[in-house]
Amino acid sequence: MADNYLIEAKGICKHFKKVKAVDGVDFSMTKGEYVALLGPNGAGKTTLVEMIEGIRSPDKGEILVKGRSTRDDKQSLYRILGISFQETRFLEKTTVEETIRLFASFYHQPGGKVEKVISLTGLEEKRKSYTKNLSGGQRQRLALAISLLNDPEILILDEPTTGLDPAARREIWNILLSLKEKHNTSLILTTHYMEEATQLCERIIIMDHGKFLAEGTFDELLQKMNLHDTASFSFEGIVPDRLLSESNGLKIDWDIDKGEGRCEMKNVATDMPLLFSLFEKNNLRLTGFEHRRPTLDDLFLLMTGRRLTEETE
Repeated sequence: MADNYLIEAKGICKHFKKVKAVDGVDFSMTKGEYVALLGPNGAGKTTLVEMIEGIRSPDKGEILVKGRSTRDDKQSLYRILGISFQETRFLEKTTVEETIRLFASFYHQPGGKVEKVISLTGLEEKRKSYTKNLSGGQRQRLALAISLLNDPEILILDEPTTGLDPAARREIWNILLSLKEKHNTSLILTTHYMEEATQLCERIIIMDHGKFLAEGTFDELLQKMNLHDTASFSFEGIVPDRLLSESNGLKIDWDIDKGEGRCEMKNVATDMPLLFSLFEKNNLRLTGFEHRRPTLDDLFLLMTGRRLTEETE
């Protein structure tokens, strides 16, 4: 396997009775890369990362982390991984600082490391608070602080912001972006939040029913599936027929019943001015206009026939 990969996995399978949780996937990542595994509940994301973490063993295939098998060398693996699960339970009557110091003792880390992760995760004001009194976002920041105690080269976060409000979610995002910029941390993120994947990760893998459907940057994924920006619009009065026949090369669809038009734009920078020039030429007064960029949910719908946010068994 290639020496430049932090992680490389080939032909990974994991079945539970009749369920193919992970069904023959290949996965790799390089140093400093942020990779999102995006898919609905039941897609196989958690099972895959649990095999990378060494918690589960694949039925078929091999996973190497820095060239070492996750089956055979778990001690070396745990020294370079930082892991945060979907839900972490803490002793309720211990403070934030006591909890972090307890976990730091497992890694034989000095007190200075405790202060460092408290600062990194913005928990200074909550250090004396009992864990039972923390909000959901604060608990997730505490879980993240613990995962950073061993200065991990690879951080694996499984649905780290599920159930959090938008403000708490963005606090977690800011911490993760800071880790990438200042510490060159590598990240595997499982999520079903589209915005989270696009905000944090340069490479997105769309997963469903144990298989990878597509991977690449957000723009690459849109290009592969031939999805483009669209403009929707409506006007005062009657729309002349020549709007559709003299469209400056743009593809315009007009819904007579709704009195609305739609235009697909392959290049927004050039197509948008052409569209407004066409409106002006025909003396059309807009009563409504919306520019929409396709989302990962649109991609998933095109690939599978259902929404990314729909619950699956």
